[in-house]
Amino acid sequence: MEGNRNLKDIIGTLKERAGLIGLLTILAMLVSGFVSLFLVTPSYESTTQLLVSRAQDESAKLANEDVQTDLQLISTYSDIIKSPATLGQVKNELGLPYSISELNQKITVSGSENSQVLNISATDEEADTAVRIANTTAKVLIADIPKLMNVENVSILYADVLNENAAPIKPNVLLNIVIAAAIGLALGVGAAFLFEYLDTTIKNGQDIKNSLGVPVLGLISPISIQEKAANLPADKSGEA
Repeated sequence: MEGNRNLKDIIGTLKERAGLIGLLTILAMLVSGFVSLFLVTPSYESTTQLLVSRAQDESAKLANEDVQTDLQLISTYSDIIKSPATLGQVKNELGLPYSISELNQKITVSGSENSQVLNISATDEEADTAVRIANTTAKVLIADIPKLMNVENVSILYADVLNENAAPIKPNVLLNIVIAAAIGLALGVGAAFLFEYLDTTIKNGQDIKNSLGVPVLGLISPISIQEKAANLPADKSGEA
Protein backbone atom coordinates (compact mmCIF):
# COMPACT_ATOMS: atom_id res chain seq x y z
CA MET A 1 0.00 0.00 0.00
CA GLU A 2 2.87 2.36 0.83
CA GLY A 3 4.35 1.77 -2.61
CA ASN A 4 1.03 2.49 -4.31
CA ARG A 5 0.62 5.68 -2.27
CA ASN A 6 4.08 6.89 -3.19
CA LEU A 7 3.40 6.16 -6.85
CA LYS A 8 0.17 8.12 -6.64
CA ASP A 9 2.01 11.01 -4.99
CA ILE A 10 4.58 11.03 -7.79
CA ILE A 11 1.93 10.97 -10.49
CA GLY A 12 0.00 13.67 -8.64
CA THR A 13 3.10 15.87 -8.43
CA LEU A 14 3.79 15.45 -12.14
CA LYS A 15 0.20 16.34 -13.00
CA GLU A 16 0.20 19.35 -10.71
CA ARG A 17 3.45 20.66 -12.16
CA ALA A 18 2.75 19.66 -15.77
CA GLY A 19 2.72 23.29 -16.85
CA LEU A 20 6.17 23.93 -15.40
CA ILE A 21 7.58 20.75 -16.96
CA GLY A 22 6.12 21.63 -20.36
CA LEU A 23 7.35 25.22 -20.14
CA LEU A 24 10.97 24.21 -19.37
CA THR A 25 10.92 21.58 -22.13
CA ILE A 26 9.65 24.01 -24.76
CA LEU A 27 12.03 26.74 -23.57
CA ALA A 28 15.01 24.39 -23.86
CA MET A 29 13.96 23.39 -27.38
CA LEU A 30 13.56 27.02 -28.47
CA VAL A 31 16.95 28.03 -27.05
CA SER A 32 18.66 25.04 -28.70
CA GLY A 33 17.03 25.76 -32.05
CA PHE A 34 17.95 29.45 -31.91
CA VAL A 35 21.57 28.74 -30.97
CA SER A 36 21.93 26.03 -33.63
CA LEU A 37 20.43 28.13 -36.40
CA PHE A 38 21.79 31.58 -35.65
CA LEU A 39 24.79 31.40 -33.31
CA VAL A 40 26.68 28.23 -34.30
CA THR A 41 28.83 28.55 -37.43
CA PRO A 42 28.10 25.71 -39.90
CA SER A 43 30.93 23.25 -40.55
CA TYR A 44 31.45 21.32 -43.81
CA GLU A 45 33.33 18.08 -44.37
CA SER A 46 35.22 16.76 -47.38
CA THR A 47 36.78 13.31 -47.79
CA THR A 48 39.47 12.15 -50.23
CA GLN A 49 40.27 8.44 -50.53
CA LEU A 50 43.73 7.00 -51.11
CA LEU A 51 44.57 3.48 -52.24
CA VAL A 52 47.67 1.98 -50.64
CA SER A 53 48.81 -0.67 -53.13
CA ARG A 54 52.02 -1.43 -54.97
CA ALA A 55 51.98 -1.00 -58.74
CA GLN A 56 51.84 -4.42 -60.37
CA ASP A 57 52.19 -5.72 -63.89
CA GLU A 58 48.82 -6.75 -65.29
CA SER A 59 50.01 -10.34 -65.71
CA ALA A 60 51.45 -10.55 -62.20
CA LYS A 61 49.55 -11.55 -59.11
CA LEU A 62 49.71 -9.40 -56.02
CA ALA A 63 51.61 -11.37 -53.42
CA ASN A 64 49.95 -11.75 -50.02
CA GLU A 65 53.02 -10.45 -48.20
CA ASP A 66 52.91 -7.24 -50.26
CA VAL A 67 49.29 -6.69 -49.23
CA GLN A 68 50.15 -7.22 -45.56
CA THR A 69 53.06 -4.81 -45.88
CA ASP A 70 50.79 -2.16 -47.39
CA LEU A 71 48.23 -2.65 -44.60
CA GLN A 72 50.93 -2.18 -41.97
CA LEU A 73 52.14 0.98 -43.70
CA ILE A 74 48.70 2.60 -43.50
CA SER A 75 49.24 3.36 -39.82
CA THR A 76 52.59 4.95 -40.67
CA TYR A 77 51.02 7.00 -43.45
CA SER A 78 48.38 8.25 -41.01
CA ASP A 79 51.10 9.55 -38.72
CA ILE A 80 52.90 11.17 -41.66
CA ILE A 81 49.71 12.96 -42.72
CA LYS A 82 49.26 14.42 -39.23
CA SER A 83 52.91 15.40 -38.89
CA PRO A 84 53.89 19.10 -38.79
CA ALA A 85 56.01 18.59 -41.93
CA THR A 86 53.04 17.49 -44.04
CA LEU A 87 50.61 19.96 -42.49
CA GLY A 88 53.12 22.77 -42.97
CA GLN A 89 53.27 22.07 -46.70
CA VAL A 90 49.46 22.02 -46.91
CA LYS A 91 49.22 25.28 -44.98
CA ASN A 92 51.78 27.03 -47.19
CA GLU A 93 50.41 25.71 -50.47
CA LEU A 94 46.87 26.83 -49.70
CA GLY A 95 47.84 29.97 -47.79
CA LEU A 96 45.66 28.97 -44.86
CA PRO A 97 45.29 31.33 -41.88
CA TYR A 98 45.41 28.43 -39.43
CA SER A 99 48.28 27.33 -37.23
CA ILE A 100 49.67 23.81 -37.58
CA SER A 101 47.80 22.79 -34.45
CA GLU A 102 44.50 24.22 -35.73
CA LEU A 103 44.97 22.53 -39.10
CA ASN A 104 45.71 19.25 -37.34
CA GLN A 105 42.34 19.42 -35.59
CA LYS A 106 40.58 19.93 -38.92
CA ILE A 107 42.01 16.76 -40.50
CA THR A 108 40.94 13.21 -39.64
CA VAL A 109 42.59 10.09 -41.07
CA SER A 110 40.70 6.80 -40.97
CA GLY A 111 40.59 3.40 -42.58
CA SER A 112 38.68 0.16 -42.24
CA GLU A 113 40.28 -2.95 -40.81
CA ASN A 114 42.10 -5.03 -43.44
CA SER A 115 41.33 -2.39 -46.07
CA GLN A 116 43.93 -0.72 -48.27
CA VAL A 117 41.79 2.41 -48.58
CA LEU A 118 42.81 5.42 -46.50
CA ASN A 119 40.30 8.22 -45.92
CA ILE A 120 41.47 11.81 -45.40
CA SER A 121 38.62 13.97 -44.09
CA ALA A 122 38.83 17.72 -43.59
CA THR A 123 36.32 20.02 -41.92
CA ASP A 124 36.05 23.78 -42.30
CA GLU A 125 33.55 26.61 -42.09
CA GLU A 126 33.85 26.96 -45.88
CA ALA A 127 32.94 23.97 -48.04
CA ASP A 128 35.48 24.95 -50.71
CA THR A 129 38.29 25.16 -48.16
CA ALA A 130 37.42 21.74 -46.74
CA VAL A 131 37.67 20.22 -50.25
CA ARG A 132 41.00 21.90 -50.94
CA ILE A 133 42.49 20.82 -47.61
CA ALA A 134 41.52 17.16 -48.13
CA ASN A 135 42.77 17.01 -51.73
CA THR A 136 45.98 18.95 -51.09
CA THR A 137 46.84 16.77 -48.08
CA ALA A 138 46.49 13.70 -50.27
CA LYS A 139 48.72 15.18 -52.99
CA VAL A 140 51.41 16.18 -50.48
CA LEU A 141 51.44 12.67 -49.03
CA ILE A 142 51.77 11.05 -52.46
CA ALA A 143 54.67 13.38 -53.30
CA ASP A 144 56.47 12.75 -49.99
CA ILE A 145 56.07 8.97 -49.65
CA PRO A 146 58.70 8.01 -52.28
CA LYS A 147 61.25 10.23 -50.54
CA LEU A 148 60.37 9.19 -47.00
CA MET A 149 59.61 5.47 -47.44
CA ASN A 150 61.39 4.70 -50.72
CA VAL A 151 58.19 3.16 -52.10
CA GLU A 152 55.50 4.28 -54.51
CA ASN A 153 52.37 2.54 -53.32
CA VAL A 154 49.90 5.39 -52.74
CA SER A 155 47.48 6.69 -55.34
CA ILE A 156 44.29 8.76 -55.24
CA LEU A 157 41.22 6.56 -55.35
CA TYR A 158 38.74 9.42 -55.10
CA ALA A 159 39.34 13.17 -55.01
CA ASP A 160 36.44 15.14 -53.59
CA VAL A 161 34.85 17.96 -55.57
CA LEU A 162 32.91 20.99 -54.39
CA ASN A 163 29.16 20.49 -54.24
CA GLU A 164 27.31 23.77 -54.55
CA ASN A 165 24.44 22.31 -52.52
CA ALA A 166 26.65 20.78 -49.83
CA ALA A 167 24.94 20.53 -46.46
CA PRO A 168 26.91 21.29 -43.30
CA ILE A 169 27.66 18.39 -40.97
CA LYS A 170 27.41 20.71 -37.97
CA PRO A 171 25.27 21.80 -36.29
CA ASN A 172 22.68 19.01 -36.43
CA VAL A 173 19.68 21.17 -35.60
CA LEU A 174 17.18 18.33 -35.20
CA LEU A 175 19.48 16.28 -32.98
CA ASN A 176 20.29 19.32 -30.85
CA ILE A 177 16.60 20.08 -30.37
CA VAL A 178 15.83 16.47 -29.38
CA ILE A 179 18.68 16.50 -26.85
CA ALA A 180 17.51 19.86 -25.52
CA ALA A 181 13.97 18.50 -25.17
CA ALA A 182 15.25 15.58 -23.09
CA ILE A 183 17.33 17.92 -20.91
CA GLY A 184 14.42 20.35 -20.52
CA LEU A 185 12.09 17.51 -19.57
CA ALA A 186 14.56 16.23 -16.97
CA LEU A 187 15.01 19.73 -15.55
CA GLY A 188 11.25 20.23 -15.46
CA VAL A 189 10.66 17.00 -13.56
CA GLY A 190 13.48 17.82 -11.17
CA ALA A 191 12.12 21.33 -10.58
CA ALA A 192 8.63 19.92 -10.02
CA PHE A 193 9.81 17.61 -7.23
CA LEU A 194 12.02 20.35 -5.78
CA PHE A 195 9.10 22.78 -5.54
CA GLU A 196 6.94 20.02 -4.10
CA TYR A 197 9.59 19.33 -1.47
CA LEU A 198 9.90 23.01 -0.56
CA ASP A 199 6.12 23.50 -0.46
CA THR A 200 5.11 23.16 3.21
CA THR A 201 1.46 24.20 2.81
CA ILE A 202 -1.19 21.69 3.87
CA LYS A 203 -3.55 20.87 1.04
CA ASN A 204 -5.43 17.74 2.17
CA GLY A 205 -6.00 15.31 4.99
CA GLN A 206 -3.03 13.20 4.03
CA ASP A 207 -0.75 16.24 4.46
CA ILE A 208 -2.13 16.75 7.99
CA LYS A 209 -1.46 13.13 8.87
CA ASN A 210 2.05 13.24 7.43
CA SER A 211 2.95 16.56 9.07
CA LEU A 212 1.33 16.23 12.50
CA GLY A 213 1.09 12.48 12.87
CA VAL A 214 -2.56 12.61 13.96
CA PRO A 215 -5.54 10.98 12.28
CA VAL A 216 -8.08 13.08 10.38
CA LEU A 217 -11.51 12.95 12.01
CA GLY A 218 -13.42 14.86 9.38
CA LEU A 219 -13.25 17.17 6.41
CA ILE A 220 -15.20 20.30 5.57
CA SER A 221 -16.19 20.37 1.96
CA PRO A 222 -16.18 23.74 0.17
CA ILE A 223 -19.62 25.28 -0.39
CA SER A 224 -20.30 27.35 -3.46
CA ILE A 225 -22.19 30.66 -3.33
CA GLN A 226 -25.15 29.10 -5.12
CA GLU A 227 -25.36 26.27 -2.59
CA LYS A 228 -25.09 28.75 0.31
CA ALA A 229 -27.91 30.90 -1.13
CA ALA A 230 -30.11 27.86 -1.65
CA ASN A 231 -29.77 26.82 2.01
CA LEU A 232 -30.60 30.25 3.50
CA PRO A 233 -34.03 30.49 5.24
CA ALA A 234 -36.75 32.35 3.37
CA ASP A 235 -37.17 36.10 4.12
CA LYS A 236 -40.29 36.52 6.37
CA SER A 237 -40.14 40.28 6.65
CA GLY A 238 -43.21 40.67 4.49
CA GLU A 239 -45.47 38.32 6.58
CA ALA A 240 -48.31 39.79 8.66
